[in-house]
Amino acid sequence: MHKKIMALGAALLCAAGAHAQTAVQFTGIEDAYAGSMKMAGDASRQSAVNSGGLTTSWFGFKGSEDLGGGLKANFALTSFFRGDTGAQGRFANDPLFSRDANVSLSGDFGSVLVGRWMAPNFLPSVVGNPLGDSFAFSPLILHMNVPLFNGTGWASTTPADTGWSNQIAYTTPKFGGFQANLQYQFGEVPGDNGKKNIGANFFYLGGPLTLTGFYERDQVKNYPLAPGASPLIGSTRKDWMLLGAYDFGAIKPFVSYGRSKADNSTNEAGTMQLGASIPAGPTGKVLVDMVSTKLSQTGVKRTTATLGYDYNLSRRTDVYALLMNDRITNKSTGNSVGLGVRHRF
Repeated sequence: MHKKIMALGAALLCAAGAHAQTAVQFTGIEDAYAGSMKMAGDASRQSAVNSGGLTTSWFGFKGSEDLGGGLKANFALTSFFRGDTGAQGRFANDPLFSRDANVSLSGDFGSVLVGRWMAPNFLPSVVGNPLGDSFAFSPLILHMNVPLFNGTGWASTTPADTGWSNQIAYTTPKFGGFQANLQYQFGEVPGDNGKKNIGANFFYLGGPLTLTGFYERDQVKNYPLAPGASPLIGSTRKDWMLLGAYDFGAIKPFVSYGRSKADNSTNEAGTMQLGASIPAGPTGKVLVDMVSTKLSQTGVKRTTATLGYDYNLSRRTDVYALLMNDRITNKSTGNSVGLGVRHRF
């Protein structure tokens, strides 16, 4: 009996040790808003309850295991969803784990990741604008990542999506406040003559100063395809952007500039941003941002401006109100408004 108790105690200690070295977390964000939306060129206004006013709703699992000697194994399986309907994905036919589906090894050398992960453009654009990753109201995110299907012909400046599948990514160690990512996506299409996406980004976070930027050379799509459609973009598109912010305490201004061009077009898109986050009240902040993108050959210009207020009810829950104006040369003007709540879990 004594030996059985000792054996049980040893087993429990081993289990406790294994648990201490392994961590798995269920996490996510749900964000929903009621609003009235009209983009530049829209024929009519749409009033609705939508998901993702400030952050695209998502949930999933992340974990790591300590392998010893400073080496860790990590994984992430996270999925977008629409909180207004409960539907999977950002839009119809979006894969289940379109946000993250990867495994990585990390240590003093940095980390090496394999699978689906953020595209080089995504995180710099999020930390480099006052409205973060709002695909509904952030002017910078809208210009970069959300094409219009209303007859205006307006295309996103980063056509390979905000996440890349089939990629290998290397993240450097942190040097002071500096860190960088190098990313390569395989096309995986027989006879595609080696079509691929390559890119890189960097981050410098030094006290109140934020500097970031990215470069992409895109040939492969990463969004759902119609049956029989090619996964290739049809051209080679190069896009880059530099972004910066400085927190003065009373105000945090944001500024950025970037360009995007396809090899089958003479048009080149130039995008400029000016914005700010201004503390207002003990837990609130005013958000203001304006982005202008101009096409070099046609002279067509899109200007989008947003004014908002975000108020934290707690560390995990906030409410917000947003107003947006959207204009494209020779097209009808769009004005949108949204009131929403966001909760992190």
